[in-house]
Amino acid sequence: MENALRPLIVLGGTVVLTLALGWAFDLLLRRAGHRHPETPLWGLLRRCGIPLQVLVLTSLLRGTYRETGWQVIEDYHTDIGRALSLVIIGAGAWLVVRVVSVVVESSYARYAATAADPARVRRVRTQVTLLMRIVIAAVVVVAAAAMLLTFPDLRSIGTSMLASAGIIGIVAGVAAQSTLSNLFSGLQIAFGDMVRIGDTVVVDGEYGVVEEITLTFLAVRTWDERRITMPVSYFTANPFENWSRGGSQVTGTVFLQLDHTAPVPLMRERLAEILAECPEWDGRDASLAVTDTTPTTIEVRAAVTAKDASDLWTVRCAVREGMVAWLAAEHPYALPRIGGEGADRR
Repeated sequence: MENALRPLIVLGGTVVLTLALGWAFDLLLRRAGHRHPETPLWGLLRRCGIPLQVLVLTSLLRGTYRETGWQVIEDYHTDIGRALSLVIIGAGAWLVVRVVSVVVESSYARYAATAADPARVRRVRTQVTLLMRIVIAAVVVVAAAAMLLTFPDLRSIGTSMLASAGIIGIVAGVAAQSTLSNLFSGLQIAFGDMVRIGDTVVVDGEYGVVEEITLTFLAVRTWDERRITMPVSYFTANPFENWSRGGSQVTGTVFLQLDHTAPVPLMRERLAEILAECPEWDGRDASLAVTDTTPTTIEVRAAVTAKDASDLWTVRCAVREGMVAWLAAEHPYALPRIGGEGADRR
């Protein structure tokens, strides 16, 4: 009877104790969340429940598994103990990553809720994202080294990974030069405030919004929903346009090639009417002027403003379409003609 009850007590007691600790942990966090609803940290920490329970369960089993008295466990206790140690290391790394992620996410959420400057919020978001990737990489390397230390034949490799060279030395020893260049470029972008997640940029002739920044690459979502993936080192070595730096408000232009007889004063009045009907125009500025002439045409430039690049695109299209349609209907003589003089002049 004792041989039958001992495994049940050891294994069942371990599971029950783990579940009880997990329930108590979740209960405390829920109560803390109710008492402090303004702080999202307590609710987010509940995500750590599963890795915590796995860590507690394997730790308890690691200390009590030989008490079951089973012969198969006694025969393979070394391998079983090593397997449990590996699970403990993995669960510990999982828990550390979850805790760091929750703390960072909670801090960022509170900052974003109180910050008045969207540009600073995007900057902090970029820095937080890259720092989290660095922390995860460091935890993974340390966990892998700790796992190697559990194997006698691989202990020297694990020791070298944790030697004084540190994480950067490990990465430098196994990574290619281009990877290292992108790694440090990613840090430079994050803390140099060159480009942030959500910024509108023009890179290599392509217009889009920065969607993701990692330690090695940067993804730009173009206006037609394409994704351009570029190494982050490109942004530290090549010029690019950042339309969001210093504020998201932008000014754009619309160029029209017209006949010399185009009614420029009336076009200025019509431009004001078109913009008054365009909700994307922010009302900051609008102007129309003749910027160039050729023997056959004049170049008319309309300058308009908007609160961001997306709205500016809409305003420019509205001005272009509205002006051409108005000229074609009211002043067709102002549109350029190729050959012949068949059109009536007014």
